[in-house]
Amino acid sequence: EREVFRRGGMWLTAGEWGGPRDDETVEKRQVRYRTVGDMSCTGAVDSHAGTLDAVIAEIAASRLTERGATRADDKLSEAAMEDRKREGYF
Repeated sequence: EREVFRRGGMWLTAGEWGGPRDDETVEKRQVRYRTVGDMSCTGAVDSHAGTLDAVIAEIAASRLTERGATRADDKLSEAAMEDRKREGYF
């Protein structure tokens, strides 16, 4: 369970790196993140999976790629990841 807010069709984690804005409401939801990325640049996916097998079953049943649907930086700007690199993210 994490505190998240909705922006651009994604659940993002509240934090110093970008939100929420004044018009965005934080709520507690049970979510998970894809394995690549972190909560500062990756949207969360609603999930009630409590085991690895349950996560695999959720992913297998989905018709939406998590990488394409949850890369928050891609929705911020075309240069967002390059900006992160310059700021020392990697």
